Amino acid sequence: MPRLDSTKYTVIFATVVCVVCALLVSVAAVSLQPRQAANARLYMEKNVLLAAGLAQPGVDLSERDVQAIFEKSIRARLVDFETGKLVPEDKVDARGYDQRKARNDPGASRVAPPNNAGIGRIPNRGIVYFIMKGDAVDQIVIAVEGLGMWGTIYGFLSLAPDGNTVRGLTYYDQKETPGLGGEIGNPNWLALWRGRKGFDDQWNARITVIKGEAGAPEVDPLRVDGLSGATVTSNAVTRLMQFWLSDNGYGKFLKRFREGEAT
Repeated sequence: MPRLDSTKYTVIFATVVCVVCALLVSVAAVSLQPRQAANARLYMEKNVLLAAGLAQPGVDLSERDVQAIFEKSIRARLVDFETGKLVPEDKVDARGYDQRKARNDPGASRVAPPNNAGIGRIPNRGIVYFIMKGDAVDQIVIAVEGLGMWGTIYGFLSLAPDGNTVRGLTYYDQKETPGLGGEIGNPNWLALWRGRKGFDDQWNARITVIKGEAGAPEVDPLRVDGLSGATVTSNAVTRLMQFWLSDNGYGKFLKRFREGEAT
């Protein structure tokens, strides 16, 4: 056995410690993976509730609370972006679907068509949440994303049963500048979206974040107040919204939904 104060002993001891620590970290990562996935899903579903107005900013809901609301009032489904049709419910667990992961999987996504929203790939399927009142659809929530100033912005948009009028909006992951572009997460600014329209009279996606102040939704439905000092972020939000409302995103599904073919 080498002497305790020798270089050989020091190297052996350091190697053993590193191996043991690496094993402990690996075991912890594997064992905690299911819990991490559950927490990620819970976080996403809380933001669905925020977009739908079923939860309030700053009010933390327990996992049991979220589960109860989903079981009572929400139906998660997947949409085939190519056709706009709903994927049969028995084909996949929609609530367990990870749209961001699917986007990065070459087998579950495709190259996005040319766009100014900074979207390189889109998944073949997208998630939609039907918010129910009894047997009727009260609103639908769709996932939106696009390149901001410092990274990708992810959020959920809620629309009324007309598939056009905005009911709510939330951004759950964004890296915009605090106090400037980061204000897209400010509840006061998000509240300005309620009552706006995603589409014009010809069903073209036209919702726009302008520079300056927009009028009230009933007189200026296609425009939203800009964010002071955050032109890049404001333009990014416009582009990502128009992309996902177009036929490149949920547009085909929304058309079927408005015509009563996708519920």
